[in-house]
Amino acid sequence: MRWIYPLLANRPMLIVLLIINIAGTVYGYYWYGWQLKETPAIFLPFVPDSPTASLFFVFVLIAFLLKRNWPLLEALAIVTLFKYGIWAVVMNILVYFVQGELDPVGFMLIFSHFAMAVEGVLFAPFYRFKWWHLIITAIWTLHNDVIDYVFFMMPRYHMLDQYMPQIGYFTFWLSIFSLGLAYFVALRPSRFKLEIK
Repeated sequence: MRWIYPLLANRPMLIVLLIINIAGTVYGYYWYGWQLKETPAIFLPFVPDSPTASLFFVFVLIAFLLKRNWPLLEALAIVTLFKYGIWAVVMNILVYFVQGELDPVGFMLIFSHFAMAVEGVLFAPFYRFKWWHLIITAIWTLHNDVIDYVFFMMPRYHMLDQYMPQIGYFTFWLSIFSLGLAYFVALRPSRFKLEIK
């Protein structure tokens, strides 16, 4: 598996990933456009979960291209990319089981969000965040869950409304798992580390 890291750290690859993530971020905010129009201003930063996650990673990639690390953004990126990547995959699979079908956009969302989750974890050897970065990320992530499932600002999948309590419970534990994964792959003392050159 380690053969992939020289490819990931290659400058042209970083540029390609940057372009892909910028495009995905722009599309993501567009996808949320109708919901953002109905969202009270105080909740706006917490509604477009996936595009904000990919925006964090855009800044991580820019830092790598500058041969730098921006640790807080790295912590936010790995946790939110994995969490919302897996969340969207599960929600779209659930839509398929509830409706008996899934449109092409749904399949695209499964593929693109799974790729989000994978890229966040794959770059872990290059991250340099510390405990306090992960604590801030935990506060952001769990606060976002409160905004989503207490104030009902979660992404709208109307066909899943009857499952909101279960989805909220799943999302909370997905947040905890994502934070634990970030610790395991990017913070624990014996982790695998590499440098962007």
